[in-house]
Amino acid sequence: MKNTRKATIQDLPQLAELFDQYRVFYHKESDIPAAKNFLKERIEKNDSEIFVAEIDGGLVGFVQLYPLFSSTRMKRYWLLNDLFVNENYRGKGFSKQLIEEAKELAKSTDSAGILLETGKSNDIGNKLYPSCGFEIYDEVNFYEWTNR
Repeated sequence: MKNTRKATIQDLPQLAELFDQYRVFYHKESDIPAAKNFLKERIEKNDSEIFVAEIDGGLVGFVQLYPLFSSTRMKRYWLLNDLFVNENYRGKGFSKQLIEEAKELAKSTDSAGILLETGKSNDIGNKLYPSCGFEIYDEVNFYEWTNR
């Protein structure tokens, strides 16, 4: 049974709560009003694609993808930037359903694929992603420059 769909502006109150839980999980300060504004902008400006998982009318998880482009492949890529399921609903297949939504988006937009990063210590993610067909790409080094 499919429990996922594309997010709408009507989802903002519940989606902002989930997004805030996600941010707190990554050691950020809770700020639901800012989370709501951030997501509202993404939806209104079509900056990202957000899919939600729901059960009995309540949102329990989401995935957010941002568009990127590969010059060498001359195609779009999607960056799977955020994936979160409320702790009370983990282990029930919602993450896999959300990843399937992401894959369908990649197929429907004729993209080269989906990119993501996760911490080496993220045991759950490092089991989940390969089980969903993702492969570790270790032929490049990933670097970050931070604007302080």
